[in-house]
Amino acid sequence: MNDRSSSQRASLLAVFDREMREHARPDGPGVRVERTGDVVRQVGAAHDWNAVVWSSPDLDAVRADAAIAAQVAHCAASGYHEFEWKLYAHDRPADLGARLLAAGFEAQDPETLLVAPVAELPTAVELPAGVRLRTVRDEADVELMARAHEQAFGSDWSRLRHQVLARLNEDPDHFVGVLAMAGDEPVSSARMELYPGTGFAGLWGGGTVEAWRGRGVYRALIAFRAGIAAERGYRYLHVDATEDSRPILQRLGFTALGTTTPYVYRPTTS
Repeated sequence: MNDRSSSQRASLLAVFDREMREHARPDGPGVRVERTGDVVRQVGAAHDWNAVVWSSPDLDAVRADAAIAAQVAHCAASGYHEFEWKLYAHDRPADLGARLLAAGFEAQDPETLLVAPVAELPTAVELPAGVRLRTVRDEADVELMARAHEQAFGSDWSRLRHQVLARLNEDPDHFVGVLAMAGDEPVSSARMELYPGTGFAGLWGGGTVEAWRGRGVYRALIAFRAGIAAERGYRYLHVDATEDSRPILQRLGFTALGTTTPYVYRPTTS
């Protein structure tokens, strides 16, 4: 990586840390963001995404352990089934992940944080024959999203179903759901979360059922959402990418800023 690209990467990461983490906004109805001690966290009901999204960059070992203990206590007091600490590779102290594990958190699969200026992304949508895209409009469409997601990823969508329905019904101006349809069957689904006041929009989902992979559906979903973000004046798109999607996104112009790993705490039940 040359000096110029290193400088751009550092600048993008600083903007992301400041706007999307330290000064995070609630990501949906019914949740709030709190600054408590050395962390910023999103909190809501048990079915919402409850998580630490930022920790102080000068966190030392003693303060880190105290912050972790405070979040475990908060999880128990709030009656959450699980609570996440979203750890980024550059967070401090360097052994923060190990300290979370020691406190009972479980590490999930790491993903790559990628960011791209919207103005530099392609927005022309090119689809394979027989596939069309349309935005999500109602609860029936959310069920189609769920079907595509569960077939693509093999994971349960019940918790996301609640969150997506809440966004669609209560905050539709800051949410875009997209379906890729082959006839009456959903072959892929994706969503975009718009964060007003930050300049960022986040891309989520995009899993494609096996029979339609490698045919440009994922790229079309990226371009479609990038076009909407551009129309609405957002400057950046960010993605937490799996290893399957990371190379595609980098070819489209996204820059890898590091990895992010969810550490999840689930209280034991007696």
